[in-house]
Amino acid sequence: MKTLDIKKTYKLYINGEFPRTESGRYYPLLNKQKEMVANICLASRKDFRNAVVAARNAQTSWAERAAMNKAQILYRMAEMLEGRKAQFIEELIQQGESKSSAEKEVQLAIDCCVYYCGWCDKYQSLFSSVNPVASSHFNFSVPEPMGVVAIIAPEKPSLHGLLSMLLPIIVGGNTCVILASTSQPLTSITLGEVFASSDLPSGVVNILTGTSKELIPHFASHMDVNAIVYGRDNKEDWKQIASLASNNVKRSMRWEYDWMLAASQNPYLILETQEIKTTWHPIEQIGVSGAKY
Repeated sequence: MKTLDIKKTYKLYINGEFPRTESGRYYPLLNKQKEMVANICLASRKDFRNAVVAARNAQTSWAERAAMNKAQILYRMAEMLEGRKAQFIEELIQQGESKSSAEKEVQLAIDCCVYYCGWCDKYQSLFSSVNPVASSHFNFSVPEPMGVVAIIAPEKPSLHGLLSMLLPIIVGGNTCVILASTSQPLTSITLGEVFASSDLPSGVVNILTGTSKELIPHFASHMDVNAIVYGRDNKEDWKQIASLASNNVKRSMRWEYDWMLAASQNPYLILETQEIKTTWHPIEQIGVSGAKY
């Protein structure tokens, strides 16, 4: 008996949930043989605004979490990626990757989670300093998260590229809204399923699918986004981002890395979305008589 071939609709990931786009639109994802693989949501401006609200509400509590707890969550992500390795490999193959390339990318994604897990309790000591001053004060500089960061993830590698941009940003206490790959979106939403069941608080990561032409203007111009990180190579997109980001002086960064190389992972990516806070504290001096002044 012949059964119907039910194609999955990959939804958005916003505030720890998987809503359909409010616009009701989607696009068919086709494989190399021009056969439909799945339906993919076309996120709208309203979806993006909902994601920013979720990210803003989650940011303070996420930034205040203990470094050890953040590390536990990232390690749990690695465990779950390992447990669902076959599914991620299959989705990459469906999107046109060879088996060997898909296996390599999934393993790099797992390693990336473990790598940044190890930096959760170390980056602050690396990037903080005690500064020499010519007065009776202590002067400290410490990194603090910028807030809500918008991410335009690479088209390829769609899984490892997204994680390589996402992890250093959330390790630093930021929350984010991501535009996933348009041509290879399957693994990004499946990654949302990993986040939803790995103790990552709702709203810390929000993932949208859709077109850069429609969504990049909203990502770059939203007044409650503190920074935007661009991971693609379209010069017109980057020119538009740089122009619109200036409206609220949000920091705009372009990360051009070969994410398939291990050398692309480094703690300085954490620093990219940090602000350095300098604090002065008077030194208590004791005179000959024992009086403090």
